[in-house]
Amino acid sequence: MDSQNQYCVSRPIYSTRAFEHVNEKQVRETKTIKERLRNSVKCSPKLIPQIIKKFFPILNWLPIYQLKQWLPGDIVAGVTTGMVCALQGLAYSLLVGVPPVYGLYAAFFPILTYFILGTSRHLSVGPFPVTCLMQGAVVLSLAPDELFLYHGNTTGVNGTAALVVNTTARDATRISIATSMTVLIGLFQFGMGVVQVGFLVRYLSDPLVGGFTTAAALQVVVSQLKLIFNVPTNNYNGILSLFYTIGDIFKNIKQTNMVDLIAAVLTIIVVMLVKEFNTKFQKKLPVPIPIEVIVTIIDSGVSYAMDLSTNYGAGIVRTIPRGFIPPRSPDVSLFSSFGGPSFSTGVVSYAIAISVAKVYAAKHELIVDGNQELIAFGISNIFCGCFSGFVATTALSRTAIQESTGGKTQVAGIISALMVLIVIVALGPLLQPLQKSVLGAIIVANLKGMFMQVHDVPILWRKNKTDCCIWVLTCLACIFLGLDVGLLTGVIFELGTVVIRTQFPTCSTLGNVPSTEIYKNMKDYKNIIECPGVKVFKCAAPIYFANIEYLRDQIKHTVGFNAVRVFKKRNKALKKIHQLIKKGKLKVTENGLVPEAPLGVDNEAFEREQDPEQAEGGAQQEVNGGARPAAEVEVQVDWNSTLPVSVRIPKVNIHSLVMDFTAVSFLDVMAAKSLKLIIKEFMRIGVNVYLAGCDDEIIMKMESMGFFDEVVNRGMLFISVHDAILYIKMETDSENSDDSMAEKISQMQDDKAPPPFTEDEDLIETYDNQHLAIHGLSS
Repeated sequence: MDSQNQYCVSRPIYSTRAFEHVNEKQVRETKTIKERLRNSVKCSPKLIPQIIKKFFPILNWLPIYQLKQWLPGDIVAGVTTGMVCALQGLAYSLLVGVPPVYGLYAAFFPILTYFILGTSRHLSVGPFPVTCLMQGAVVLSLAPDELFLYHGNTTGVNGTAALVVNTTARDATRISIATSMTVLIGLFQFGMGVVQVGFLVRYLSDPLVGGFTTAAALQVVVSQLKLIFNVPTNNYNGILSLFYTIGDIFKNIKQTNMVDLIAAVLTIIVVMLVKEFNTKFQKKLPVPIPIEVIVTIIDSGVSYAMDLSTNYGAGIVRTIPRGFIPPRSPDVSLFSSFGGPSFSTGVVSYAIAISVAKVYAAKHELIVDGNQELIAFGISNIFCGCFSGFVATTALSRTAIQESTGGKTQVAGIISALMVLIVIVALGPLLQPLQKSVLGAIIVANLKGMFMQVHDVPILWRKNKTDCCIWVLTCLACIFLGLDVGLLTGVIFELGTVVIRTQFPTCSTLGNVPSTEIYKNMKDYKNIIECPGVKVFKCAAPIYFANIEYLRDQIKHTVGFNAVRVFKKRNKALKKIHQLIKKGKLKVTENGLVPEAPLGVDNEAFEREQDPEQAEGGAQQEVNGGARPAAEVEVQVDWNSTLPVSVRIPKVNIHSLVMDFTAVSFLDVMAAKSLKLIIKEFMRIGVNVYLAGCDDEIIMKMESMGFFDEVVNRGMLFISVHDAILYIKMETDSENSDDSMAEKISQMQDDKAPPPFTEDEDLIETYDNQHLAIHGLSS
């Protein structure tokens, strides 16, 4: 190896306690909840402008707006995006189940408030098919056509009056439900922003969102098939609703209106081809071709000229009144009917918006405030709901158009709102002959990007099978159970995978790279050695109540024996040995234990040891004839040699166990108690345990939970695995020779010797007794 790529470090062997002493560890200043609340509400004259700019982000960029450089691009982007936004508003209103004009309101009002309160400069705020479908499912379930049937003037086949839908009452009820739900969604979002819980959206991972939006796209397509074929279907919501709708479509397929079907198919083909052309020649085109606008104008003209509604029975928009409807308050009595769906729709709406906003913020090196975005969208939806609009978020396609055509700020959004305003106050009646099947086809054509997410599945399978399972299960759950229940199922499954991965963490046995301080998994490298008599165990996950049992099993697998079983077997052997001594079958001599009668086993495993009580008294009794009374001696056993009793004791080939806690970020009370018991189990059989690489936060939690005592003390903590290994080697060498350095480190550690084995040893206090561990009998 090149010498220039090497470095050498010379430093003392640090235990955690020695490192804290040498580097003068400081006590952290902790503030009480009262002090934190006082600081959070503290306000000074200097902070007032910052607070105002935080809640009104327009004050950050509007004063520095570069008129000559930014305005031309904002105008082009605003005009282009506004035309698309108006048409998508008309189309997406069909998903919500309200008249098309309310889609124009949903495309206009949210932009006004987001212009002032939003932190993203590139988002195109307005309806999105997924959230519209989620809201539409609630609207159609609470106000189905069956509730508004009445007997008409025409006569049916059996001579009775035919049932007719009261569309006026139905639409009024659906509008009331949709607008009230929009206000409730806004209240949820505003509340989440105020309490700063924007982080909750992080639980919606990319695989989960991908599976959800793909399933939602399929739901959108199926919901638009009844418009494309112009066939009657019932309204379904919940489990298997998708398949019930498909069944109704096929059951009534003979009633298909061919004019609507042909117009829809041609629209889908043309729109998708032109969008591909826009993508392919994006750099050469000054602006994307607004194909939705062109198709809408052509279809409206053809439908008006040929009177498709009267002559061919085509379904058309019919009524788009000019102007606005006076604002009205939501029906609060309906809130209890859609509280859950409103919350889930609000979360999905925010998740889509913030993910798109962060993409373009990273591209242009800007900052997006997640909590402020919640407040902005919350107020926008409240404002929009009061003016008869439905839920607003953003769409990647519209935002991409706004950014790619030169949009620099939300001035482009205001200009797009002006385009929608022109349609509302002037051009709306010109779109009344527009076929609904064409609007449905425009929706379907804009879903291509969502369906292309299916290509992510094999990529995820190769990269991470767990993420792939999250994607597939969320998608299937949303298809079979509905979007709201399916999303909840996906979130629960996703969190379950996190729990499982921490409940069964990756554990490994580490070895040392020769002549370095590097320790790696023994299974991954060939040129790695293991320190004799020492096992290094690493857990790469937080330790808590759910995985402590698994951790104990992995430690047992690493060391190759069960410490509790070894302890019990050794005690059993000692009892038998003491019984043989009392019966006179074994005699204590200067050379060890000598059998008075043949026992069938060589006496290789014993050495004479002075009784500790005699040592404390300072006097050692002489043994007559080379032997001493059995009651006055204590036997030290070499447990790896052959024993003169019929007890099979598991071999213990290590004298030290090092636990690498560098990857442990959390330790709860249950885990701390159980870990303490595990350490004591090893120490009782003469195996020293050391904890290496513990973060200061972990050590502070250990101290607060009463982890340390006279036996399990801070002396077993080391800065790194290598520090622990070097200390163990010096301790091992000091047993055979007096090493001043080892003595100094030993004094620094101040470790206690393992508890001696006695007949009265408490065999109850082990990890195997979970009830006692939970109640803290480890102290």
